[in-house]
Amino acid sequence: MKHLCGIDEAGRGPLAGPLVMAGVILYEPIEGLTDSKRLTEKRRERLYEIILKDSAWHIVSFDAETIDEKGISACLIAGLKEIMQRLETDDYLFDGNTTFGLPRLRCQIKADLDVPEVSAASILAKVTRDRVMVDMGKKYPGYGFENHKGYGTKAHVEAIRKNGFSPIHRKSFKIKSLEQPTLF
Repeated sequence: MKHLCGIDEAGRGPLAGPLVMAGVILYEPIEGLTDSKRLTEKRRERLYEIILKDSAWHIVSFDAETIDEKGISACLIAGLKEIMQRLETDDYLFDGNTTFGLPRLRCQIKADLDVPEVSAASILAKVTRDRVMVDMGKKYPGYGFENHKGYGTKAHVEAIRKNGFSPIHRKSFKIKSLEQPTLF
């Protein structure tokens, strides 16, 4: 029987926090799977526990320092390779528009909406990352990580302006509203 490993990520674009990737092979169908961003936090948390029990899965995370050092694409490639090594199967599907040239990997835009295994991976990645960011909100008060999860909201940019960068900020990500204008 051919099994599919769905792969997705959370945290590709934020200004702070980790990139989290997950791969999932479902043992049985799970009711209610869809793109994690379309679910309430409560529903994601419930599905997260079900997915952990009823599937083969692997989660990999890259902190801000690693993202700054290696670059986001290199981290994505390393995460994909690790998931494919840990979850051996016949077919791998990554949510998005590139396979980064990796053999045996397919990609599909919005696969997290249509493919249950990718939806499950989306949920594992998002819940894992959101939990980290809630913890980071406690560790670094004044940034609001528990609310915006590290994304570049107006409140987050204002917190950076007021407090400077925290150790979990991605220094390689440029924030246009914080850049000084160039005088010619």
